[in-house]
Amino acid sequence: MPQPLFLQNIIACIWDFDKTLIPGYMQAPIFEHYRMDSKKFWKEVNELPNYYRKAGLDLIVPDTVYLNHFITYAREGRFKGLNNKLLRDLGVKIKFYEGLPTFFDEIKNTVKDNSDFQQHDIRIEHYIVSTGLRQMILGSKIAPYIDGIWGCEFVESPPPAGYLKSGEKKQTEPKIISQIAYALDNTSKTRAIFEINKGSNKMPDIDVNAKIPDEDRRVPFQNMIYIADGPSDIPVFSIVNHFGGRTFAVYQPGSKEEFSQVNNLQKQGRVQSFGEANYTEGSQTAMWIKNAVSEIADLIVVNRERALGDKIGKPPKHLD
Repeated sequence: MPQPLFLQNIIACIWDFDKTLIPGYMQAPIFEHYRMDSKKFWKEVNELPNYYRKAGLDLIVPDTVYLNHFITYAREGRFKGLNNKLLRDLGVKIKFYEGLPTFFDEIKNTVKDNSDFQQHDIRIEHYIVSTGLRQMILGSKIAPYIDGIWGCEFVESPPPAGYLKSGEKKQTEPKIISQIAYALDNTSKTRAIFEINKGSNKMPDIDVNAKIPDEDRRVPFQNMIYIADGPSDIPVFSIVNHFGGRTFAVYQPGSKEEFSQVNNLQKQGRVQSFGEANYTEGSQTAMWIKNAVSEIADLIVVNRERALGDKIGKPPKHLD
């Protein structure tokens, strides 16, 4: 009988970033660095789909159109010298909600401090799946606590046409962002979820589109918890809910508008629960997430022990 590929002992906490881990948008330090009006920039971005449609383009991805506008600003010198190193450096300035990033270790300790969970080598992995800028997340103080990050990436120095024949030429101009290397929108976030599910992120030889039996997937959906802030995350909420995972929405403390938004998500059955984006010890959100982790871990223990009993069977006994 073939052995399963994975033990399925991993619990994945999967996080959105903007307005989930931080109060606003991660790009704020960029505008502060260049002393630019962020409202003006985002207003231009919001009008770009209409601008392109008037130019004859019908298919535009609104979630990632901002990436091209960042490149335009860099090329025109408004974001002078904006490159991946600077994005990482500016990531240090990102301010997180209360309780972060130490809450991520507290979640892991929920499993580490339980002898039953340790006996079955149950582990927590944290992932960020964001339509924001991956380099900024890598530069932020939460990066050391994360097991994997999906986000948008820029190319600085694309090779010239025919570079395979002519060979690489030494870069003489200052590096700036010039092309999009990887773009993630609110729908393609689901691909990241399947990569975590199948183990493609840990074993590149596993194609995310390959047909893999449920029992051979690294992180079953029922071992996932997805935490995010709003309607843009509905595609992922739907996938995780459908396959038996946990979903939780957060809102900025004191924001009636954001509260109403996540409350409606729960009424519509999009999320299982919601709470303030407060990750301090004893907060509703912290307790819900830790409780969900414990429940999933308990289920892993039950399933592992049942499987062990089925395979080993009972020893023979003397007859009376």
